[in-house]
Amino acid sequence: MTMEDRIREKLLKTFTPIALEVIDDSEAHRGHGGYREGGGTHFNVNIKAEAFNGLNRVGQQRLINKALAQEFEDGLHALSLVVQTAD
Repeated sequence: MTMEDRIREKLLKTFTPIALEVIDDSEAHRGHGGYREGGGTHFNVNIKAEAFNGLNRVGQQRLINKALAQEFEDGLHALSLVVQTAD
């Protein structure tokens, strides 16, 4: 399973989002810190879910980072987030 698949699966399972987009943007970071040949290190995530209602941006990001803790340990280097509430 690719890192992209793992991220998508964890976010779907954890947050049951209304909308989710996971994009591997690793190639754009070639030569930068954390880059590995073959990708799987830098991602853009757009997510919309009720789980984020009432939380500020930091709270939303903390929930996502906690859900993806294992992925960060396994080589996920950077995550760009666009988080929307469902309200």
